[in-house]
Amino acid sequence: MALSDDESLAAFLDRLADAAAKMIMPHFRASTLVTNKAAAHFDPVTAADRDAEAAMRTLINATYPDHGIVGEEYGPERSDARFVWVLDPIDGTRSFITGLPVWGTLIGLLEEGRPRLGMMAQPFTGERFAGDGRRAWYTGPGGPRALSSRRTGTLAEATMFTTSPYLFSEAESDAYRRVERSVRMARYGVDCYAYCMVAAGQADIVIEAGLQAYDIVALIPVVEGAGGRLTAWDGGSAAGGGRVCASGDARLHESVLAELGRA
Repeated sequence: MALSDDESLAAFLDRLADAAAKMIMPHFRASTLVTNKAAAHFDPVTAADRDAEAAMRTLINATYPDHGIVGEEYGPERSDARFVWVLDPIDGTRSFITGLPVWGTLIGLLEEGRPRLGMMAQPFTGERFAGDGRRAWYTGPGGPRALSSRRTGTLAEATMFTTSPYLFSEAESDAYRRVERSVRMARYGVDCYAYCMVAAGQADIVIEAGLQAYDIVALIPVVEGAGGRLTAWDGGSAAGGGRVCASGDARLHESVLAELGRA
């Protein structure tokens, strides 16, 4: 039986993740050269980032030559195509270069500018979190399963993540702190893993700012496919990056946006 388009594209996520993992894993917890690609601050990149993105681009161009690509390391290619793959070979490079397994390969697919499919793959732990906006699924230790966010209706019951509270502007920080003071617990520093933990029902909120499209497109179909919401702080689309918020419960999301809207 021939695969449907959705099934073929979902299977292709795994092929891309396999190609990236082959390039990345020889560098993890190894003596890998780290380069700073920013002038004003530390923005690390390694050969693993570049080689993994190059491998995924090669596979996309060979399999879907009419599709576009936007990636962190090599920029846009046919970005006006109907289908555009959005790639971050290692989201969480700071974790990667310090040996912490809370980084991941982000692979997203836009259709006419809207997130259609996404995956976060973590090759060291053997975990993959994927979704299409209607459902979300996990493969890894313990076997495959559906992902479902948990119903947490109030801030007082919630667990929240952010990569670092120091990445916000002064006004953004004030808004973030209002939410942080209201939740049960806040944790820092897990990048893309935070969104996957919301999708898996292990946490409730992620608040970030200053993101690029390649930081978030892949995660939107995962969180929303698991029953959560992932939007900009103003409630609009988060696909362009910027200031974003994910919640496992729609009621909780509205409460968080109300606080963030005061930024």
